[in-house]
Amino acid sequence: MPSTSAVIAIAPEAPTLKAHALLLGRRLDLRSLTHVEPLAMNPLVVRVSGGGRAVLMRYGAAVLFDVAPGAEASFLQLLAPCVREPLATPETETLEIVIDSTRGDLMERDRLVLCDSDAARLQVVADVLGKSVLLADQEAQVARAFDRIDPLAEELHRHGRGARRARHLIRHIGETLLIQHRLVGRAEVGDKPEVIWERPDLERLFLGLEAEFEVRERQVALERKLTLINDTAATLLDLLQTKRSARVEWYITILILIEIVLTLYQLFVRGPGG
Repeated sequence: MPSTSAVIAIAPEAPTLKAHALLLGRRLDLRSLTHVEPLAMNPLVVRVSGGGRAVLMRYGAAVLFDVAPGAEASFLQLLAPCVREPLATPETETLEIVIDSTRGDLMERDRLVLCDSDAARLQVVADVLGKSVLLADQEAQVARAFDRIDPLAEELHRHGRGARRARHLIRHIGETLLIQHRLVGRAEVGDKPEVIWERPDLERLFLGLEAEFEVRERQVALERKLTLINDTAATLLDLLQTKRSARVEWYITILILIEIVLTLYQLFVRGPGG
């Protein structure tokens, strides 16, 4: 009986790459980054020396794709002069990406499947990861702001009086406005990336990633907390100003009474010609 052999075709393993997002500072001055060649714009995509690509956000985030640790360190050092108000400890986020041309773009458990790694897809992924690390940083700032505002509200509850320094309250209000400016003005959290308008086929990828990282939910929660902090500080500031206004009115009233007493003294005690 002749022998037969069965040939089993084993599908090659799909290539994978790692996305590493970092919030480096409060802003990236990309105009001074003249020594790299852009692969795409809005947001800026550049090639990293040593392999891989990077997507750079003006609000201070950089997302590196398939960049080795040594090449990443060299690239971040190259990028350092462009970072404004650098963070002592950057916020980070990582995501494993599988490139499989036979499948669509979708989240699969804790990793992302992409049909290819073209610049537009990487821009969409970087948009969500960049917003995620920015939200993480702002969430930490809001938590610290709550820790500072809580004793002031407790004092108002227990003793019926607020803070004694308007400067601290104005600083709280300014901090909330600055956080809102970073989220809405610079990062445009809640808006779709510009590449979606040119590539509407990537909208599903964006919405899936946005839901996975809970970008909108975290933004809404932050806005509620910022509103509460702002309202608390504004209320305490209003009480402080009202108290000061009442004090000034009492001073004016006392001065008027003193003036009346002095006038009566001159009229009735010392006499008209005294």
